[in-house]
Amino acid sequence: MNTQSNAMAESSLESQVMAPAEVSAMRRMYWSLRRELWESRSIYVAPLGIAALFLLGFAISSFHLANQMRAAAALDPIKQREAIAQPYDAAAALIMLAYLIAGVFYCLDALYGERRDRSTMFWKSLPVSDLTTVLAKASVPFVILPLLAFAITVATQFIMLLLSSAVLAGSGQSVATVWTQLSFPQMSLLLLYHLETVHVLWWAPMWGWLLLVSSWARRAPLVWAFFPPLVIGYLEKIIFNTSHFAALLRYRFEGGMEAITATGTMPMDPVTQLTPARFLASPGLWIGLALTAAFLFAAVRLRRYRGPI
Repeated sequence: MNTQSNAMAESSLESQVMAPAEVSAMRRMYWSLRRELWESRSIYVAPLGIAALFLLGFAISSFHLANQMRAAAALDPIKQREAIAQPYDAAAALIMLAYLIAGVFYCLDALYGERRDRSTMFWKSLPVSDLTTVLAKASVPFVILPLLAFAITVATQFIMLLLSSAVLAGSGQSVATVWTQLSFPQMSLLLLYHLETVHVLWWAPMWGWLLLVSSWARRAPLVWAFFPPLVIGYLEKIIFNTSHFAALLRYRFEGGMEAITATGTMPMDPVTQLTPARFLASPGLWIGLALTAAFLFAAVRLRRYRGPI
């Protein structure tokens, strides 16, 4: 009985000791993420600015919306849907472009910036591991930015839809065509699926590579991020007269379409068919994720030993 009671007491004591450590690790990650959001306001200012400018342009162009809807009514259903959805697709494309540009510049400055301004010694003095710091920074392009781009895009498109409805109702036209052709909930879900499959999972090696360059480069990380791949592709072409490396990069940037079967130009088209099983079975996805893990591991090691610039 004594042995059992002692074992139970030790188990209870261990659980009490381990619980604060787990909470502490979660809080360290939480505060690291808050630090990234506080110091890198451009990651949400850029998409918000693009969305605001697009809404302004859409509001000005809405004066001609009634005439455009009359012209679209004479088209067949597929072309009518394309005509109505064109500005909504353009808004999504521009916000995604802003998100990608903001993500590239954030990743390149994430670990390089703290070495350049010599704040790395202060951050390393805190009880936050290099792994936690790198994972917090990687969470921005992998989690924060895609969800932020999705939320801004959905809000922008919904405001556009409300504005279109008000203009059409004011001109005496029915708003049912716009709401029916766009299928807003389905369009939003397809956008989220596209962001998570292509821009997060498929492009994961790109984000990992940029963070690795940020942890290694002593100056001009933008040059080091893009110049070596260009040199490798050029040398392969000169020496072997082949373009395998360039084809591999093109496959990485233009690929990811295993996730869908789309007949239109945008993945938010209602006729898009989702094929997640084919996407998850793609060897290119898992090879890319393995490379991403290697890049992030190297970034953690480099941050541990790299000093201020």
